[in-house]
Amino acid sequence: MILCIRFRLETQGEAMLPRLVGLVGEFTPVVEACPPDTLLADVRGALRYFGWTPTELASVVRVRALALYGVDCVIGVGPNPMLARMAAREARPGATRVVEDPAVFLRDRPVAALDGVGRTTARTLCSYGLDSVGRVADAPLAVLQRLVGAKAGRELAERARGTDRSAVVPNAASRSLAAERSFPYDELDPTAQRRALLSLTEELGARMRSERQVCRSLTVTMRYADRSTTTRTRTLPEPTAHSAALAALVYTIHGSFGLQRARVRGVALRAEGLTPAEGAARQLTFDPADEKARRLEAVADRARAKFGPRAIVPGSLAA
Repeated sequence: MILCIRFRLETQGEAMLPRLVGLVGEFTPVVEACPPDTLLADVRGALRYFGWTPTELASVVRVRALALYGVDCVIGVGPNPMLARMAAREARPGATRVVEDPAVFLRDRPVAALDGVGRTTARTLCSYGLDSVGRVADAPLAVLQRLVGAKAGRELAERARGTDRSAVVPNAASRSLAAERSFPYDELDPTAQRRALLSLTEELGARMRSERQVCRSLTVTMRYADRSTTTRTRTLPEPTAHSAALAALVYTIHGSFGLQRARVRGVALRAEGLTPAEGAARQLTFDPADEKARRLEAVADRARAKFGPRAIVPGSLAA
């Protein structure tokens, strides 16, 4: 059985996640961190060793997380990672959602609830009447492959029948990077918010370039004085770690919030869909300014590596 544990880290932040990995690791060594707030744990061996049911093990994990770190969580249990994640999305705080019969659990759910089914795929399937997981499961494989492609159609058919071939991978390479800033007081000035976001962009861009990675999308989270949050994600035109391209998208996302006198307590930025830079394609341009900016960026990275991260910063951050 697989446990999907989603912690509520509004105040503690993602820095708490490694401690929670250690907590769950006391029961099973097969724990995969899924930043910013989720863990997957293969507990088949733990259930046999302790003689507990999945619900009993989940209750112990929840109580220890509250007692040691003051962190609440919701837990989903399923025979594979996909079903565990779906169960966790439906679980209520203080309760554990267990998937005992995958066919019954999946049948009446909207097709968009399946892992790997985005808005475009869901729209295509719904236009042909395949608006529920049960209808997709009943559709012939050849029909699904004509609608979404050969490989995607085969994976869609398997997921609709409750099959997930992925496994919980301990110490897996991170598929995202994140950073956050908290203001010393509730910040109402949009300019100060944009400066904080620019600082985060520079930090993540430098980290990705040092690790020779690029990202596919960015997620901005605004945390307010009442501890509520707003999160939005946008996809980049092409995978990149170029700070100028990242900053342009971050500013667009910030503008889309439409904040008016909002009391912002902190901002967070996440770079998602990380892939090796050598495998990413880049659209060539005839703009000499873009090439100049990239050369300057490479020089700045070398200076930061030698003299520290504050050796070279954008002028708006140095003021």
